[in-house]
Amino acid sequence: MTGLQLLTALMPLLSVFLLLVLLRLPARQAMPLSLLCSALLAFFVWHMPLLQLLAAMTEGLVIALTIVWIIFGAILLLKVLQLTGAMAVITQGFSQISPDKRVQLIIIAWLFGSFLEGAAGFGTPAAIAAPLLVALGFTPLAAVVLALVADSCAVSFGAVGTPVLVGLAQGLPGSTPAQLQQIALTAISIDIIVASALPLIMTLLYCRFFSSKPSWRAGFAMAPFALISGLAFTLPAYAVAWLLGPEFPSVIGALTGLALMCSLARNGVLIPAPFEAQAATLVADKPAPFGIVRAWLPYVLVALLLVLSRVPELPFQALLQSINLQWQGIWGSDISTRVQPLYLPGSLFIVTALFALLLQGGNRSNLYQAVVLSGRMLLPSLIALAAAVPMVRIFLHSGVNDAGLAAMPLALAQLAAAGLADVWLWVAPLVGALGSFIAGSATFSNLMFAGFQQAVAGQAGLAPQWVLALQMLGANAGNMICVVNVVAAASVVGLQGREGDIIRYTLLPALYYCVAASLVVVLWL
Repeated sequence: MTGLQLLTALMPLLSVFLLLVLLRLPARQAMPLSLLCSALLAFFVWHMPLLQLLAAMTEGLVIALTIVWIIFGAILLLKVLQLTGAMAVITQGFSQISPDKRVQLIIIAWLFGSFLEGAAGFGTPAAIAAPLLVALGFTPLAAVVLALVADSCAVSFGAVGTPVLVGLAQGLPGSTPAQLQQIALTAISIDIIVASALPLIMTLLYCRFFSSKPSWRAGFAMAPFALISGLAFTLPAYAVAWLLGPEFPSVIGALTGLALMCSLARNGVLIPAPFEAQAATLVADKPAPFGIVRAWLPYVLVALLLVLSRVPELPFQALLQSINLQWQGIWGSDISTRVQPLYLPGSLFIVTALFALLLQGGNRSNLYQAVVLSGRMLLPSLIALAAAVPMVRIFLHSGVNDAGLAAMPLALAQLAAAGLADVWLWVAPLVGALGSFIAGSATFSNLMFAGFQQAVAGQAGLAPQWVLALQMLGANAGNMICVVNVVAAASVVGLQGREGDIIRYTLLPALYYCVAASLVVVLWL
């Protein structure tokens, strides 16, 4: 690989870091520039055929529209709940569990967000948890950053085990269910040590950088409650992965943690002296003539719909997937895409929003207002995603080229393996994070790099299950910083243009996750 070809392969990473993080351009400006540079370099340096390039960009546009649909549904549900007054009731309910915002952060972002990740994945947790945090008085920037950091460990078994059952299974042809379960168990066993500290890291970030009284001490004071919260998720998740397999560790682990930690919080157990204890009061457009159960029912319903629609043994998944729009061989290439509109989480959000409107006494005017407000918030994200996702698809489909090179991410990984095989336990999670950062999906990262990681493990004389577990955990870490997730989460709380600021905050927790996982394995072995 020549220096110019290396630069081409690095362009998505370099452009995001330069334009978003250093120059602080909003994503709606930075991503079109990144797309233009990547497309030109892919064509002239990587020698991708023009039809392959256009097909990759077209596929990216289709995927971007599905992401926009998910964001629209999440925003619409939020706006309906605000207009009916339900969000004010929910806010008051969290204040009754605990007025301490550190406790609210752990319960909503870490535990409730992990449940949503286990049920649906694909950006759903941050899209729901972030606006809930804003309603409780967190700044939009704090809400997005902390929701993204929280949406990491649960990704291993997100969307009912998809990263394992699809990502690893397809990335490791010939692998048996027993081998996949062993890799998953290895990953969650590392997470018991590494990811259980994430709630503490979240409280430290909040207390030091986002509170009205910046303080490391207030964050560390929360350590007992935060660490127990981490273990309250990871230990049950390990037990479920061992007993039942990879489908439900995140769902059941999160529900177990929610039950335990809400009980402890209500009784003041492990809660230190109050810190910013006064919860914000959300002013509704009209007083809510209903209680906490009716206010929460839409979120309960959407969680239930997400779980029921993701279990293959139930009839709902097949029913929702029955409408399947496909485009085979886009522009004569080998690239195909499909959309299952009813199966998208956004469609379930919209159904739930309509149900909430009826349940909570809303009217047609509320619906119209919610749709208009949601549409206005979407426009900057539509521009950013319509550029970011096609850029990613160019990167991933670049294996079809006239230069005789592997696809750009594999070429980068092969280059790293050539010189870093001796220290691969430290590199393996970074490769997984690269896959998620670029593709916006831990499932795709595992699918793309699992076979490669297994081959490098064999060359370096390492046990494949440990290397593949690090691949899984690195993919989780990449979920915190990938552009697609950042843009989506920022859109829901009206934080467009601050994507670079978000990545600057989430980058260090992502690096912690990768380095700490490697350290545990190095010491373990």
